[in-house]
Amino acid sequence: MVAVFVAALLGPAPVASAAAEPALNTPVATMDAALHCPSSFTHPNHEPVLLVHGVTSTYSESWFGYAPALQNAGYDVCGIDLPGRSMVDIQDSTEYVVHAIDRISAATGRKVDVIGHSEGNMQLRWAVKWWPHLQNEVDDMVDLASPSHGITGGNLFCVLPCAPALQQFSIGSNFVAALNQGDETPGAISYTNIYSYTDEAITPFTTAPTSGAKNIAVQNVCFGRVVAHFGFLYDAVTYRLVLDALSHPGTADPARLPFGKCLEGNLPGVSVLDATAATAVVVANFDATLLTTPVVRSEPPLRSYALG
Repeated sequence: MVAVFVAALLGPAPVASAAAEPALNTPVATMDAALHCPSSFTHPNHEPVLLVHGVTSTYSESWFGYAPALQNAGYDVCGIDLPGRSMVDIQDSTEYVVHAIDRISAATGRKVDVIGHSEGNMQLRWAVKWWPHLQNEVDDMVDLASPSHGITGGNLFCVLPCAPALQQFSIGSNFVAALNQGDETPGAISYTNIYSYTDEAITPFTTAPTSGAKNIAVQNVCFGRVVAHFGFLYDAVTYRLVLDALSHPGTADPARLPFGKCLEGNLPGVSVLDATAATAVVVANFDATLLTTPVVRSEPPLRSYALG
């Protein structure tokens, strides 16, 4: 699926709706260039969808299956390429998410459904927490394999100097503490958090659920199902839960999924070979990005807006 950002379609960049909210320091042109949307929004019966990828990845690498599947299901789909393959300070990459939601909401006059994978969920949650006007622009937030409360992988990588984002989603980081301080699910957004007991990256598993969200373990829907970290990007049952959340008021409800759901393998349009090839690309780029990304010795300091 080829998506194109069209400035003429989306119009001028929206002006921040609340003077007390943090300013966006990233140039508008840079954020516009990172946003990919269809040339026109042609599905008024559904809210537009924004897909946010995880660490070391890109929009096309992560959402190779979801974007076309959601399009075929009747949704207008947008995505972002976060800076530095999302290895930079999460506070910086979140600005791209804030801008994207504002852009899409202003262009369509509708709320936006947002879906994140892995670290992408942290940008989404940071955005709606510190830019509260977004709580009126987002309807559904669906988190896939989210490191909501920090993961041991960050701590392990950061024994040595590591990328800023890895410092931030380590267990015990200042960023994680600020993200989860107070209401973890602010506003009237419908939060669905989908996780897996066979996710090798999101450990410990007890950190995955987010208070105030509908927390769904894939294995509680289909006993014994194996969904690894990158498997969330093409697993059929996960996709059905996502689609259920988007197509109904409120959060996903496993009881609405069809009989025989657990017999399905991959989401529509993704073959076993497609999934295998895509996972190989993601893993290779994960390794390459870890070796080439600039590293820091300590966690980036919290911005002033997150210190109060």
